[in-house]
Amino acid sequence: HDPKSGNYRIYSPPLVDERIHTGQPIRVITMSIADLSNVLSIFGGSEPDPEAQKELFKEVLLMTLARASSSDSSIQQIEVESIQEILQRETGDEFSVADVRKAARSDLYEKAPLPKYIASVTKKLSSEYRVKIIQTLAEVIKSDTEVSVLEIDFFNSIAEALKATPAELIGLSSG
Repeated sequence: HDPKSGNYRIYSPPLVDERIHTGQPIRVITMSIADLSNVLSIFGGSEPDPEAQKELFKEVLLMTLARASSSDSSIQQIEVESIQEILQRETGDEFSVADVRKAARSDLYEKAPLPKYIASVTKKLSSEYRVKIIQTLAEVIKSDTEVSVLEIDFFNSIAEALKATPAELIGLSSG
């Protein structure tokens, strides 16, 4: 963490370990703390207002869908495009290919796996947001037409972290 800029240094290995070929250190990505401010504030224990909950939903949705694209160790372009479309549809915001790929490889998941992060914020998300995350996750996983065992395991871990009921998993809700 750099106190002057307020940025955190996130170490992200390249797709191919460049140190093997060049002897150079792993590249460093500097990410503003504002990128994940809502997730971090939730970890601090604060209760989100409706706007903060919406922002938390956006962040969790981005992290979940992006991570899903790499859950089988193969980020397909069709999955990235599908994620961009879903994020636009569900949040009204546009996300670049770089945003999706950055969230998929973020070292946030080294300290604690994504399901652990999600489990810690589940109570802060409305049932409607939790169901949208599950439904859109299934949409992304099915977008490249081949569903792997790793993707199924990832889906199950996210559903469990979100405490999704069987009814929510198949899209049933009252009201």
